[in-house]
Amino acid sequence: MTPGASGGTTGRIRLLESAIGYALAATEAVTPELLPRPTPCREWDLRMLLRHASESLAAIHEGINAGCIGRYPAREDAGVISDPAGAFRERAGQLLDTYASPGCQHEVIHIADGLLARNLMAGAGALEIAVHGWDVSRACGHSQPIPRALAADLLAMAPLLVPGRNRRPLFAEPVSVPPEADPSDRLAAFLGRRP
Repeated sequence: MTPGASGGTTGRIRLLESAIGYALAATEAVTPELLPRPTPCREWDLRMLLRHASESLAAIHEGINAGCIGRYPAREDAGVISDPAGAFRERAGQLLDTYASPGCQHEVIHIADGLLARNLMAGAGALEIAVHGWDVSRACGHSQPIPRALAADLLAMAPLLVPGRNRRPLFAEPVSVPPEADPSDRLAAFLGRRP
């Protein structure tokens, strides 16, 4: 594991930055013709996956910016519907700008009836964004793995964020992979994807 990469606020923000960088690179391959393609997320095509990922970015941004995440997502704007990859890229940039802003002082985020520390929000966001970047890469036919150090750090953190049991409907059950599988494949398999 990269020293400090998964621990503390600075390390988790670096994870978030790295995950966003990876996912942004994956979305560069998206064209309108590819949007109907299936993804590793069952029953979702690439358009639906990108819309979901954009919604996730918006929720993380809301939490960091306002100190709370509303119980219901905001209405989807026309940009997300017409250009989901472009909307994802725009929201990723906004999230990075917000995290880098010195005015972003909310250390605890209110989510429904619970609380989440800002650094854990960054870690959870990194996991979500990196794995959906992996999904996008697969759907586009590129199969670009999550960078080794990022995947190893996320894999170490994933059991803290993803329940071991009763994972549905948020996560599929883990998939078996050989012990020599690289960290990207092991992370994908832990989250129910077939590498």
